[in-house]
Amino acid sequence: MSNIIVYEVNKSEDNIKLKEYLKGVAQFSSRLTREAAREGRIKVNNKVARLSCILKEGDKIEVELNREESQNIEPEKMDLDIVYEDADIIVINKSPGMVVHPTRSYPLGTLANGLLYYFQETNQNCIVRLVSRLDMDTSGLIIVAKNQFSHMSLARDMQREDFEKSYLAVVHNHMTEKKGTIDAPIFRTGEGSIKRIVHPDGQRSVTHYEVVKSFKEGELLKLTLETGRTHQIRVHVSHLGCPIYGDSLYGVEGDEELINRQALHAYKLAFPHPRTGEILTLETTLPKDMENLIEALEE
Repeated sequence: MSNIIVYEVNKSEDNIKLKEYLKGVAQFSSRLTREAAREGRIKVNNKVARLSCILKEGDKIEVELNREESQNIEPEKMDLDIVYEDADIIVINKSPGMVVHPTRSYPLGTLANGLLYYFQETNQNCIVRLVSRLDMDTSGLIIVAKNQFSHMSLARDMQREDFEKSYLAVVHNHMTEKKGTIDAPIFRTGEGSIKRIVHPDGQRSVTHYEVVKSFKEGELLKLTLETGRTHQIRVHVSHLGCPIYGDSLYGVEGDEELINRQALHAYKLAFPHPRTGEILTLETTLPKDMENLIEALEE
């Protein structure tokens, strides 16, 4: 894939303005449309075009996706587990214990530090645009957009039914049903608190689950998010009396000998590719610490 996205005007789109085409047909955001036009990155029939340009059937529209950008993040060399990469996106299998983006407490050692180094090392003019995020102690797949267009497209499409984010979790106790849906509103307990609870005043939150394997003292669950609230899976399963092993915020004490973080792994992503619209499905295996936990529970 190149850094130029191309459209051809068909008969039904004849005689509309370029601005209307980009916003209505190509589904560009107002910001992307405005910035690309101002920077001369939009061409019609190989000539830089104004947004007021009237299009005709057969016209070829080209939008240059690359632009000079910088980010106040220090590049840092690290090993990245790259699951998928093309001109528009990169998907990383994040290891447990890694912060996704620099903060005051974690200015270095984050996924964003490593990605920026990788982009520079491979001569890619990209900044880090996170499409999805994971807690520091949750492992698994994270999507990062390489340009403004793909970030806009993926952020828009996250509400689509075919945008699937699935997790594997090892929980205490046993679910009442082997398969079901948790539809329970999640509420922030107070200003400055990171903890969430199930509460009628919260936002609607929906998690679909299925028991993959049962143990004497717990279960391996597959969970798919319909909504994406902060700590959603951790709050939902804890609310049902099945907290995740190793979860220091919503779990129980004494799991440290089995695992030193919450046993939660984002193992699967399925989403429409920002450029082609085709569904891209990616999976990764469980990390070693969760495999060890399962082995211990099977004994």
